Amino acid sequence: MTEPSTSPVVRTRAGAVRGRTEQGLAVFRGIPFAAPPVGPLRFQAPRPARPWDGVREADVFGPPPPQAPMGPPPPEPPHPGPVRHDPTDWLTLNVWTPDPGATGLPVLVWVYGGAYRMGRADVPEYDAAALARTGAVVVTANHRVGVEGWAEFDGAPANRALLDVEATLRWVQAEIAAFGGDPARVTVFGESAGAGIIAGLLVMPTARGLFAQAVLQSVPGTWFTPELARDVGAELVAPLGLPATAAALADVPPQRLVDALTELDRRLPQLDRWGLVSHTPTPFSPVVDGEVLSTDPWTGLTGGAARDVPLVVGHNRDEWRLFLALGGQVGTVTEEQAATAMAVFGPGATPETRMRAAYPEASPEELFVLAHSDRMFRVPSLDVARAQTAGGGRAHLYELTWPAPGGGGVFGACHALDVPLVFGRLDAGLGAQLLGTPPPAEAAEVSAQLQGAWTAFARDGDPGWPAFDERRALTRVFDTGERGGVRPYPEQPTRDLWRGAPISLLDLRA
Repeated sequence: MTEPSTSPVVRTRAGAVRGRTEQGLAVFRGIPFAAPPVGPLRFQAPRPARPWDGVREADVFGPPPPQAPMGPPPPEPPHPGPVRHDPTDWLTLNVWTPDPGATGLPVLVWVYGGAYRMGRADVPEYDAAALARTGAVVVTANHRVGVEGWAEFDGAPANRALLDVEATLRWVQAEIAAFGGDPARVTVFGESAGAGIIAGLLVMPTARGLFAQAVLQSVPGTWFTPELARDVGAELVAPLGLPATAAALADVPPQRLVDALTELDRRLPQLDRWGLVSHTPTPFSPVVDGEVLSTDPWTGLTGGAARDVPLVVGHNRDEWRLFLALGGQVGTVTEEQAATAMAVFGPGATPETRMRAAYPEASPEELFVLAHSDRMFRVPSLDVARAQTAGGGRAHLYELTWPAPGGGGVFGACHALDVPLVFGRLDAGLGAQLLGTPPPAEAAEVSAQLQGAWTAFARDGDPGWPAFDERRALTRVFDTGERGGVRPYPEQPTRDLWRGAPISLLDLRA
C-alpha cells in the first residue's frame, strides 16, 4: 500500500478523502454519495451523505447492496485492505483519475447491470484502470437493486435505484472537478439493467443536465405499469404475512426480503397474470409511475425528451445464449420450448408463424434464442436509436458479433460479453468465464475497438462511425478482420419482423 504521506487527498463538500496511487493512477474507493438507506430512510429516495471530520480513508470499496443473484452467489471479490465501512453504507462510489490536479478531463460514469435484482461496483470486471489510462476520469457506483431498489410499496417512491443513480450524477456534477474531471463532459454508460436505468434517466425531467452523452449497451425491453409493479410487490411479501407498505417492511431484515425474492423465483412460472414477466429471470423493472417516470424511453425519446444528448446504443448478436448456457439448456431445447418462446416473446399477432417464415432453416434452439434476444434486448436497443432519431436527436448504433471462445464456444456473442471487453478486464471475473484463460489475441483486438470508440465518444462526442438514420441504418459491427466495420444493420430479419410492433409497457393480464 502507498504510504499515506504520498497518497492523493481530495477535498469534497462532505470532507476530505485519501485514495491510493496505483500504477500511475489516483484511485479512490468507497466514497459515500448518499446516506445509508436504512432505518427511517429505508425504501426512500436517497438523502445527502453525512459529512465527516478529518481525512476519510478511501482505499476500500463500500459494501454491496442486498441482492439475490440468479443461481449460486459469486465469490466475494478481494478487498484491497481492511473493511472500513458500516455494512449498511451501500451507497458509495469509486473514482479512477489520471491526475486529480488536472482540469477538464472527460468523465465516464458506469451503471452496472444485473437483471434489476443484483449488481455491485466492486467486482473485478468493473476495475476501471484501463479506461482511466486513456485520459478519462471514471466513476463506478453502487445503487440499490432487487427489493430495496425496485419493489413497489405504498409509502415508498418507485424506481429508487434510478433515484440512486441520479444522486450519483449529482455528486459527479458537484465534486468531479476536484478529481480532474469536467462536469460538462460527463458520459454515462451502462449495460443491461444499467442501460435500462440510463434509458430512464434520458426521459426523467429531474435528471436533465446531469450528463452530456450516454452509451447504452443492451437495453432491456421490460417496463412496468404501476398496477403490475404493485401486484409484484404484494405477491413478494404475502408469505411474510405483511402488507406491501414501506412502514410495515422498514424493520424487516434485508436478508429476509432477499429470501422472499428467492421464494418468488420458484413461483414465477405459475404467475400467468404477469404475462411475459413470468418467463423472465426477474420480477423487477422500471415503473412508469407518473412521478419519477412519466413515460417509457421509446415514447419519450420520440417526443424529443433527450434530443440534445448524443447516444451510442447497441446490442450483442446472440444475447440470450448467456442464459441458455448458464441454465444448462445448450443442445436441449425442444420444438415445444421454441414454440412457447416465440409465442411469448415474438412480435405481432402470429409470432411463431412469422418467425419460422423469417428463419426457415433455424433449429429450435436458434429460434428460442432469437425470440428471447429480440424482445429482451435487440429490438429495445434498436428502437432506442430509432426513437432518438425520430425525436430530433443523434444516435450511433452498434452490434457486437465477435463470439466468445470460452466454454467451448457455447456463448457466441452473448449478453454481457461487451462488459469485460469495454473495461479491458479480459482475464478476471466474467472475462475469464467468457473468454477463457488465457484470452485469445482476438479478444484484445475487439476490446481495443470498443474502448477506443467509447473513449473517443466521451472525449469528442464522435465514436467513429456515422449517426443512425432509418433509411441507411448504418451500424458499427465490432468483430475481427473483415467481419467488422460499418454496414447496414446486420439483423435485417429482426428489423422487418418487428416493424410495426413497438415495445410496450407490461401490464397485468385479466
